[in-house]
Amino acid sequence: MNLLIKGGRVIDPSQGLDDTLDVMLENGLIKEVGKGLKAPAGAEELDASGKYVVPGLIDMHVHLRDPGLEYKEDIVSGTRAAAAGGFTSVCCMPNTKPVIDNKSIASYIINKAKAEGVCNVFPVGSITYGLNGERMSEMGELKEAGCVAVSDDGKPVVNSELMRRSLQYAAGIGIMVISHAEELELVGEGTMNEGYTSTELGLKGIPRVAEDIATAREVMLAEYTKSPIHIAHVSTTGAVRIIREAKARGVQVTCETAPHYFTLTDDAVRGYNTNAKMNPPLREADDVAAIKAGLADGTIDAIATDHAPHHLDEKDVEFNVAMNGIIGLETSLPLSLKLVTEGVLTLNQLIEKMTCNPSNILGLQRGNLKVGSVADITVIDPSVEWLVEADKLISKSKNSPFLGWSVKGAAACTILAGKVVYKR
Repeated sequence: MNLLIKGGRVIDPSQGLDDTLDVMLENGLIKEVGKGLKAPAGAEELDASGKYVVPGLIDMHVHLRDPGLEYKEDIVSGTRAAAAGGFTSVCCMPNTKPVIDNKSIASYIINKAKAEGVCNVFPVGSITYGLNGERMSEMGELKEAGCVAVSDDGKPVVNSELMRRSLQYAAGIGIMVISHAEELELVGEGTMNEGYTSTELGLKGIPRVAEDIATAREVMLAEYTKSPIHIAHVSTTGAVRIIREAKARGVQVTCETAPHYFTLTDDAVRGYNTNAKMNPPLREADDVAAIKAGLADGTIDAIATDHAPHHLDEKDVEFNVAMNGIIGLETSLPLSLKLVTEGVLTLNQLIEKMTCNPSNILGLQRGNLKVGSVADITVIDPSVEWLVEADKLISKSKNSPFLGWSVKGAAACTILAGKVVYKR
């Protein structure tokens, strides 16, 4: 399929490109970008007037639940939800059943995504076998199988010596380590952020310092080993400060946050709303301000969703026993665009954090609109207003704290290797 995208605001931060242009796609690649392009015979045209034409969005942190937990989500439903949210590439975390700790599971995911998915799926292998924190996985084998990073996401690697060796080994073979930064002894039986709201609700809290201490350890190990590390789902003032100071010293640290951490506070838990229960937990207003400041000054490199689908039966229970996590693929774009209207980020900065930055961190060879590149493209309609309704969401699970919200901005069209895979 050959396609000419006409008259959109074309934004590619990797090239410093921001202009009203046409983009010609041919045989799955970007053939030409310029003004006044004419569609060759047989090519289709897409009018992008009043819309943004950007590299396909990349979500470097999702849980597709496949294999083993397909009742929550699977590769088919998860990639469809991703395409509806404007994502052409997602990186899926290893806490599946069985865990992505060997070549066969990674290959299963890649092959199923190619056969049945509608976006690129890049698996993240585990740092340790079975996520048990005891023995390092065969990272070289995982990389050969197609894994783009390793992580025990959902669990921290408690053993500092094991984490040190993992960083050294991963650096040696050129694969990124993604850290779930959490000090479990401080978390204890906590279920939400420790503070005024947790006290008022009578729920055991998780102090911010549980994230801060673990983040500091990761930064110190990366500095000592001279190895790169990526910190997942940053949520606290302290973690932002630690990472900012580390970057200033030249430590090879990158990090991400998620839309819920710059949109919500722990007040969303009131009424014992289990759709606002996640890990790390929602924090307070000062932390939200710090996350926004970290995004603005470049401390926080990427916006990811941490899309974590759960069945209704796992959320429609007492708060203390409800599963952690929310879905986010279909709401990430409008929530993130709000950062632009608020003046926190420029549009170019936002697109950078959702395209070329995650691509560069993980070496995905995506996230740009350069001539000759794979034609993964998202066309964004910034003006469309829509209501987040459970029965309209494509994800199998509906565990979102944004149900009932009116939001602005959406993917008008998602294009994967030159093929339209979603159209609003």
